[in-house]
Amino acid sequence: MGFFSAIKKMFGSETAEEQKTPMQEQGDAAALKGVQAPGQPETPPQKASETESPEAAPQQGEAAAAESVSQAGMDAAPSVSVPLTAPASPAEEALTLRLREAEPRLSVWLGIVLEGVDTTGDLLWQRLAFLLGALDAPPQEAQAFVDDFRAWTQRMEYRQVEEFRSELQYRLALALDLEDEEDERNRLFIKITEGLARTRDQLARGLDSLFSSHGELDDAFWEELEELFIMADLGYEPSLELVERLKERARKEKVTQASGMRALLMAEVEEIFRAPRRIAAVNPPEVVLMIGVNGVGKTTTIAKLAHRARMQGKKVMIAAADTFRAAAIEQLQVWAGRVGALFHAKAPGSDPASVAYEAMDRAVKEGVDVLFVDTAGRLQTKVNLMEELTKIRQVLGKKHPGAPHRIILVIDATTGQNALSQTKLFKEAAGVDELIITKLDGTAKGGVAIAVAMQHHLPITFVGLGEKLEDLRPFNGEDYARALLGHKDGGAA
Repeated sequence: MGFFSAIKKMFGSETAEEQKTPMQEQGDAAALKGVQAPGQPETPPQKASETESPEAAPQQGEAAAAESVSQAGMDAAPSVSVPLTAPASPAEEALTLRLREAEPRLSVWLGIVLEGVDTTGDLLWQRLAFLLGALDAPPQEAQAFVDDFRAWTQRMEYRQVEEFRSELQYRLALALDLEDEEDERNRLFIKITEGLARTRDQLARGLDSLFSSHGELDDAFWEELEELFIMADLGYEPSLELVERLKERARKEKVTQASGMRALLMAEVEEIFRAPRRIAAVNPPEVVLMIGVNGVGKTTTIAKLAHRARMQGKKVMIAAADTFRAAAIEQLQVWAGRVGALFHAKAPGSDPASVAYEAMDRAVKEGVDVLFVDTAGRLQTKVNLMEELTKIRQVLGKKHPGAPHRIILVIDATTGQNALSQTKLFKEAAGVDELIITKLDGTAKGGVAIAVAMQHHLPITFVGLGEKLEDLRPFNGEDYARALLGHKDGGAA
């Protein structure tokens, strides 16, 4: 549940006004106007102490197994006292009026409260607290959100608001359960459209030419369509299957002209991406087993998923069961610290199943909501790797019935057809529940998403569209089809 998932109403002002001194009134008015109040100099943020160099790997033995980063980053900066009371000064009342009259969208509200705020400092934290208070956020949760975000900006050494404004809106959307609102859907669609630019240049332009140069749906049309799919990295067999499915859909809907094929293709792609229903309820903690070959972005994907869960108010732990790859443990520990997750590891070379078992035991004892278990990512053709994954699954299930609740395979869009073979082998060995496709931005092989969903009947839950924490976004088949193929009315995307 999100920090403020119960907060769905607009701005209220029922709380009694707090008596303020003349100096406090002056300070509030100045802050809300975006200027510095007399006697209240802005305190510059301290330099972050964290560097890109990972901490030393955990030492041998049980002490290392119990070592963790407990809500890492929360103590990177002292708590900032921020006003969380209802409007009192004329400036606050004026700002509240603007928020009430504004279009009810998170980006609009955030734009109003950030007017005149260019850098981190007391003014920014006061404005954020004001926005959360205006949304009736419980004071302790609002304070925790502001403190957590302030600590994060210091760890990342961010100073200018424009450096992290998008991340701030993303965190607020998660915390306020507003990710599904139209504004956020539009941001995601734009992000997917930008990420699929190279794939669309290759596929959509070819489709435009094909649809405009043909009249009847004859054999030549279907052959050219098949070639286009293969060039978009759908693969030979998936391309044949998709063409056959389109022929059948055209027959059923009595479409005989090439001009009507765009809408049919859009509908078919949406159908391919339609995820089957599954039981979401779990016996906590929820255990997520992360699998995939080296180099697909699995480590950063775990961090992004943990970040999402943290912003939704969940207690998160990351277990480093990839004990063989050099620096794997250290990298994951650094990420756990950045996103504020607990961390569990043993010495390099330890038995991965024992790491998973001990992490599971600790997660139950410490009341963790979500446990992410990283695994080794050597070549998927190695039999011992698949046996290792089977052992980890058995150990988790023995310690916590029903675990792992989700097995997520991470695949790299840039690898094209290799992603299909990886999915096949991991599905056979580990029983994959869902897919996350990374590196969709900047590749001309985005069509592999269609191929892998069609061939293996697995839901794609998230897509990676960049390197920032906010760049792992929920996958929506309709938006993906629109971004890749164009609008249903035949216009370009």
